[in-house]
Amino acid sequence: MGLRLGGHDFGTTRTLVMAIVNRTPDSFFDHGATFSDDAFLAAVDRAVEDGADIIDIGGVKAGPGAEVDTAEEVRRVAPAVAAVRARYPRVVISVDTWRAEVGRIVCGEGADVLNDAWGGIEPALAEVAAEFGAGLVCTHAGGAAPRTRPHRVAYDDVVGDVLQRTVGVLERAVALGVGRDAVLLDPGHDFAKNTRHSLEVTRRLPELVATGWPVLVSLSRKDFVGETLDLPDPATRLTGTLAATAVAAWLGARVFRAHDVAATRQTLDMVAAIAGSRAPAVSRRGLA
Repeated sequence: MGLRLGGHDFGTTRTLVMAIVNRTPDSFFDHGATFSDDAFLAAVDRAVEDGADIIDIGGVKAGPGAEVDTAEEVRRVAPAVAAVRARYPRVVISVDTWRAEVGRIVCGEGADVLNDAWGGIEPALAEVAAEFGAGLVCTHAGGAAPRTRPHRVAYDDVVGDVLQRTVGVLERAVALGVGRDAVLLDPGHDFAKNTRHSLEVTRRLPELVATGWPVLVSLSRKDFVGETLDLPDPATRLTGTLAATAVAAWLGARVFRAHDVAATRQTLDMVAAIAGSRAPAVSRRGLA
């Protein structure tokens, strides 16, 4: 299946980098480094320069933390979307939210994609995407409530649960009018999963790719990487993240949500060159 977001046709093979630029004071990785307006826009500039295809803006930390109501989330993300749209008229803008009310406001400000990390817990979010012609990401969260951590979660078949919970949401979105080539499936690494679950989902990505829905993965510096390599500090998890990124790209994932745009872009380009879907940037060796 092709992939079309924000008026851009990305074809059937190109891999995309979705740059994480948070509008939160308590992010697990950067601890609020891009919370201020100036720092946020500087981070967007770096991401675009480094080759990001999509800018993903989030106003609520995924994990437990201080209460962020709808009004505060809107205050954080709506002006940010407007500022990025004014600065980069053609860049694809995504907003990480599960709330339909937030989705409606940010689409009005120019967002192209609604990135629902909590598995369609507000079904009206898909209706908003359809109304505005926006794309939609549906993430497997195992039915968990937003901002909760997994506790002794168990599955008979974790990939089966991903398929059972997400494909219906994706099909409903298309039935509502969201473009079939603008709907993505995210297996939700770390969301309602322990480390072994996230590793298994990665290993079995071809089963998700085989559904025909474009697959998005959010691997960047996550706990499953940290636990696998015994690296408690997210700042030390880049190598493991890029290893997982290369594997996921080889197995067919299309969109990669990442903190480290340049390193992720290089990893994806190298995998694409090995796979034969991208030519080397230069080819001089042995020709002189």
